[in-house]
Amino acid sequence: MRKISGILAGKGIRAGGMISGEIRESGIRMGFRLEDLMTHEHGVLAHVNQKDGPRVGKYRVNLPDIQRVGVAAIRRAIEDAFVIIVDELGPMELHSMPFILAVEMALASPRHFVGTIHKRASHFLVTAIKSNPAYEIIEVTPQNREEMPTKIAERLSGHA
Repeated sequence: MRKISGILAGKGIRAGGMISGEIRESGIRMGFRLEDLMTHEHGVLAHVNQKDGPRVGKYRVNLPDIQRVGVAAIRRAIEDAFVIIVDELGPMELHSMPFILAVEMALASPRHFVGTIHKRASHFLVTAIKSNPAYEIIEVTPQNREEMPTKIAERLSGHA
């Protein structure tokens, strides 16, 4: 998703939204972070040392940061971007009702939407997206992983 955003930026196309990534300490994954693509504000999505919040595996989800960074990033992208990026619609993010509502707003907006769906996510929002013929679902595999950002960015830039 970061590559897609970068390719679009290089073509003068504004992308916004949120991306997630790992938090590693001494090479060990300790949690996940969130980043607003437009402001570069960071937050913690989930961490092994998080004291409260819903548990997903060995992590606890940081609902306040999902709202502060993730939801704000999606709303900002709805207002100011050509493409809304959401990485990801996964078990951690889907514990947040404000996140779910922000994604629904993004999908209903006139903006282009690119999101990742966690393979094991089972949630009413994921089901609605997967069952809607208006959305194209592309499975990322080891074989297509490297070429996918360029292909998606090219398709989006063709609509700019």
